[in-house]
Amino acid sequence: LSMRWFTILDFLGIETQAQTRSLLNLEMTTSDSTSDQASSLSSRDVARHLPIRCVSKVVRGYGRGSSDLGIPTANLSREDGLFSVGSFDDLPTGIYWGFAKVGEKKSEDEKSSTVLTAAISIGYNPTYGNKEKTVEPHLIAGKDDKRRHASSCGETVLGDCYDETLKMSIIGYLRPELPFEGIEKLVEAIKVDISKSEELGSNPDAAALKERAWVETDGTSLI
Repeated sequence: LSMRWFTILDFLGIETQAQTRSLLNLEMTTSDSTSDQASSLSSRDVARHLPIRCVSKVVRGYGRGSSDLGIPTANLSREDGLFSVGSFDDLPTGIYWGFAKVGEKKSEDEKSSTVLTAAISIGYNPTYGNKEKTVEPHLIAGKDDKRRHASSCGETVLGDCYDETLKMSIIGYLRPELPFEGIEKLVEAIKVDISKSEELGSNPDAAALKERAWVETDGTSLI
């Protein structure tokens, strides 16, 4: 068991003892089926796919992000999307970080929509046992933005953006998706994901800056 956990921790890039203890205290339980989903691709396989560019419409999801967790997400449409890996179903499962924006500028005089760091879930939400894959980015407002700590658990609330175009680059892999014993443990894990995404987004390397610049452009081209 300890060897398995250290493999996952190395995967996450967790560097401090405090972060390690926090993750190990989350009391995860894994079934055979969800384990197969979470580990269907190795870290090297996932890395070969990244970055992944996506342009899709925001659609209604299960509503759990806002109601259950206090962490709203913008759910991507399966049918109305463009994905650099091929299709929605080709997106590798896991928890990622990247850059995203919702909407386009309305006129030449208006600045383009703000690009935000995102913590991104791709998969089947094993805590809930979903049967269909979802892609759910949580967009993170800047630290001085009044929306940054507006939710019930202190995370970003941007408001409804249904039917808007979401443009996103999935840049880095954080961890596999895993089932948790209860909502509190799930929220705690997601808040770690958000914190890690925020840290990475604030110190992007040249490759990540290139992806941010692409997200900032208007239009649906993946190039």
